[in-house]
This record gives sequence, structure tokens and C-alpha cells, in this order.
Amino acid sequence: MHCPFCGAIDTKVIDSRLASEGAMVRRRRECLSCNERFTTFETAELVMPRVIKSDGRREPFNEDKLRAGIVRALEKRPVAIDAIDDAVNRIMKLLRAKGERDISAQVIGHIVMEELRDIDQVAPVRFASVYRSFQDVSAFEEEIERLKNIPSPELKKRQHSLLPDEDKE
Repeated sequence: MHCPFCGAIDTKVIDSRLASEGAMVRRRRECLSCNERFTTFETAELVMPRVIKSDGRREPFNEDKLRAGIVRALEKRPVAIDAIDDAVNRIMKLLRAKGERDISAQVIGHIVMEELRDIDQVAPVRFASVYRSFQDVSAFEEEIERLKNIPSPELKKRQHSLLPDEDKE
């Protein structure tokens, strides 16, 4: 690691600690030439799949676009920023766990809709209006009816399963 003050190559680690709930390592370093101290953060480099757009183009996954779409769907809704950050992290983790090199924008959109449904009742319809490119009011109505038939997260928690293994989840 080069010293940000004098550019020297020789630095030593003084202290290392976990940060961001174990997702990152914080290292306190000291330059052996100028004795200045500085902090670095180390994270695992995880490759996200490329996105296959509806017209067939492929582009790198963009976390900022994902976040912007979720924020837009939740605009003026009573949702904490932490809930948005958690949703983005869960979506990215799920996409990496799929192990695919390429993933369609439609699959990502479906995953986002599932996450939004657990956060807010209105957000999935807002998101779907862009993601599914609704052409008329009847398409909106169909989506609303579909969402009405899916149990809310609160209802899922209160319901008891008829199968013993499902209650353990």
C-alpha cells in the first residue's frame, strides 16, 4: 500500500478490525518513511453478473441504477433509508448467489418487485409501471389484482403452515 502523504511503498499495519458487520476490514497503517498514519478499508471483490436488456444489449450491473429505481418507487412513502440499503444489499447478494455471468433485466425486475412488496404496498405498483412498461389502465388493474392475491409479509408471519417444515423457516 502506497503512503497517501509521501508516496512511499513501505507501510505497516498497526491495527486491523472488522467493519460493516464483518463485510469489511478496517486497517490502521503507518508509513515507514514519513511516519504518517492513515486508514484503509478492505472488501472482497465480488463480481456482479452482466445485465441483458430487453433489446438484447449487455451492460455491467449498476448498483446506482438499482438504488435509483427502488428510491423512485418508494418516493414520498414512509420508508427508512436503512430499509432501502438493506433491500439493495439483499438483491445484490441474491444476484451474486445465482452464480450466473449474465442475468436478464426482467429477472432483476422480478426480484426487485418481491423486495418492494415486503417493504411497502404501493411501491411494487409504482416500480412495475416502469419495469413492465404498462400501456394502458387495464394493465395497471391486472397488476394490482395480482398483488392483492399475494399475502402481505405480516399475514405470512401470522399464518401457520399445515406442513411442519414450513413453520421453521
